[in-house]
Amino acid sequence: MSDKNNHNTLVNRFRGYYPVVIDVETGGFNTKTDGLLEIAAITLKMDKDGWLSLNETLHFHIEPFEGANLEPSSLSFTGIDPNNPLRGAISENEALRTIFKMVQTGMKSADCNRAIIVAHNATFDHSFVMNAAKRADLKRNPFHPFVTFDTAALSGLVFGQTTLAKACVTAGISFDGKEAHSALYDTNRTALLFCELVNKWKKLGGWPLFFTNEEESSK
Repeated sequence: MSDKNNHNTLVNRFRGYYPVVIDVETGGFNTKTDGLLEIAAITLKMDKDGWLSLNETLHFHIEPFEGANLEPSSLSFTGIDPNNPLRGAISENEALRTIFKMVQTGMKSADCNRAIIVAHNATFDHSFVMNAAKRADLKRNPFHPFVTFDTAALSGLVFGQTTLAKACVTAGISFDGKEAHSALYDTNRTALLFCELVNKWKKLGGWPLFFTNEEESSK
């Protein structure tokens, strides 16, 4: 079967989108004024039988952009000390350039035409990434400007849970609360959760979709 007609490929499973799981840790909730402090990204792969799994991972501590607001309550919540030299923080530009390069390489390999952010409460992470990309003046942003896959909404539908920890546990994925609010850990758990959601739908017979000619022509 050619890739064009093969349902067990990323390009056909997600309508040409290349899913990338993202999590950010920040200095507040305002995506335009508050600092981006940490980011992780995980790409996904699909085997010949259509099962989704984790692929490549990148993780960076980020230097707050000049003039960034850092809310003390947010720093207390995440436990991040932006001034700690041991963080090994890099600029938004360097971090996003590296992530975008990984994503663009993966897109090309999977024959996808656009990347899409997968995240838990995805609007938050998507907005921080988009605003950071603007500040970094990165012209070739591979991510869709507004479409996302939100694992909070999907988990509410499938597992009856919307918080990441409870959704993971319900899905049979271990979750250590002491590791939570680390971008790397949360991205890994979110990626495992998204793969479980997609694979569970396949196990239940929801994918691939097959239409009769009459059904297809009536669409």
